[in-house]
Amino acid sequence: MSATIDHLSDYDMDAAVKRIDRVKRSKTPEDDARDTFWATWQTGAALPTPVPLPKQDLASVQPFDTALLPESLQPWGADIAERMQCPADFVAATIMAALGVVIGRRVGIRPKANDDWTEYANQWVCIVGRPSVMKSPAMTAALAPFKRLEAEAIKQYEFEMQGYNEEKDLHEMRVEAAQKNTKKALIKDPTARVDRIELDEPQAPLLRRYLVNDAYVESLHEICSENPQGVGVFRDELVSLLKSLDREGQESARGFYLTGWNGNGGYTVDRIGRGRNLRAEAVCLSLLGSTQPGRVTSYLNEAISDGAGNDGLMQRFGLLIWPDISPDWTDVDRAPDASKKSAAFAVFQRLAEADPVTDWQAEIALDHEGSQEEGTPPYLRLNDAALELFREWRREWEVGLRTGDLHPAIESHLAKYRKLVPSLALICHLADEGRGPVTADAMVRALAWSDYLKSHALRAYGTGMVTQIDRARALLRRIKEGRLPAEPFTLRDIYRHEWSMLTDRDEAAQAVNVLVQHGHLVEVREAEGAVRKGRPPEPRYVINPETMR
Repeated sequence: MSATIDHLSDYDMDAAVKRIDRVKRSKTPEDDARDTFWATWQTGAALPTPVPLPKQDLASVQPFDTALLPESLQPWGADIAERMQCPADFVAATIMAALGVVIGRRVGIRPKANDDWTEYANQWVCIVGRPSVMKSPAMTAALAPFKRLEAEAIKQYEFEMQGYNEEKDLHEMRVEAAQKNTKKALIKDPTARVDRIELDEPQAPLLRRYLVNDAYVESLHEICSENPQGVGVFRDELVSLLKSLDREGQESARGFYLTGWNGNGGYTVDRIGRGRNLRAEAVCLSLLGSTQPGRVTSYLNEAISDGAGNDGLMQRFGLLIWPDISPDWTDVDRAPDASKKSAAFAVFQRLAEADPVTDWQAEIALDHEGSQEEGTPPYLRLNDAALELFREWRREWEVGLRTGDLHPAIESHLAKYRKLVPSLALICHLADEGRGPVTADAMVRALAWSDYLKSHALRAYGTGMVTQIDRARALLRRIKEGRLPAEPFTLRDIYRHEWSMLTDRDEAAQAVNVLVQHGHLVEVREAEGAVRKGRPPEPRYVINPETMR
């Protein structure tokens, strides 16, 4: 496929000849070599026929199996996917994230038998798909239970506000009466002893929030301070949010989201204008959204190549879904299955109303003195069978992370499965009415999710990593734009421009080697005597005329 022209011959360069006619210069060895080339190009052998560069194929991914969902939600998820004729992956990933929002930080899971390492159910999900493959409608349908929960939360809030307003009015009257009595006593005798009356001010009710669509980080901080159990952030175009957090001046906002992924820490703001010691005792965020292949590929490419996002923001999307789109389509026109939908809504209702200790038999967190640990939610552990499964999986997983064979970005992503697997097991356990220690059935589902999700992560990161073919594709585009000289050129003529993916000699050499192999460039050799004394010959290349046609 590749070719080399001996003695700078065998090349059709009408455009280059015209350029030589315009250039007047003193003779150098390089000029002698070029003149030899112009004089002999008509007599050489035929040039290779350029062939297209290989297409960038996506890595294969595991197909979704509905059995990954909790049993109680499998019929509902399948009904949504069938009616919408969309990948079941879109629906299932959103359902798992929605369950994580409802459970939130009210209960944790401790994956070890004795250690206090705790993870929470909140999930970050990124769904990747071309436009018009039903990403947004699928996610909206899977988030439908929140409409009912939010409506009930607003109704309860308004009811509590009525009682609060009455208590507040009564409190103000009591305060006013106490002040009047104190004033009368002091008027009669300024030195009189006045007993201080302690009046407890009624506390305003808080609105339970489930989803936030568009909020500045300052407002999100306030929402989290009122909802320590956790909230979800839903963004239809997720990469737009990520890019906004990459901008200069958004470091604090980025840090807030990073803290929210952990779900186990508070966040204090001290700002001029807003005030000091504005604290959210717990920040637990679930982040849900979708994006298009081109956008996520570009974002990952930039993050991986220039070092941006080394804090692992993108790697926190454990539910990173990029499924294949089936070419088959069936016109399904029927109403949602009422029984399946009602059963699914009942699961969300039950989880929202559950008391972790009473209904889930969670253990109360104790401090070193044996007292209840303030601010730490109750927790569940794994039963013996589930613990053994998790230990076996983690032993193999940790060894794989330590081999050094993985790209740093992928290694960082897969390391986050330490949280992902236990939290998914917790979700599956509670969604299927589990009580007490998390069972082996729930852990099996979580481990199956990890295998499935790993294949999707490798697909996504694979598109964001620059390969030799990518560099060759970038160089070929520059060649067709006329950005390289028609006469023989060197690698330096490429990398001195600092074009994207072609910023140094090694990157330029990778691109050139691929284009030579595919016949788009031809290496030319220096004519005898053209090499300067004491200097090795510099590889030079010319463009195949067929490439420009």
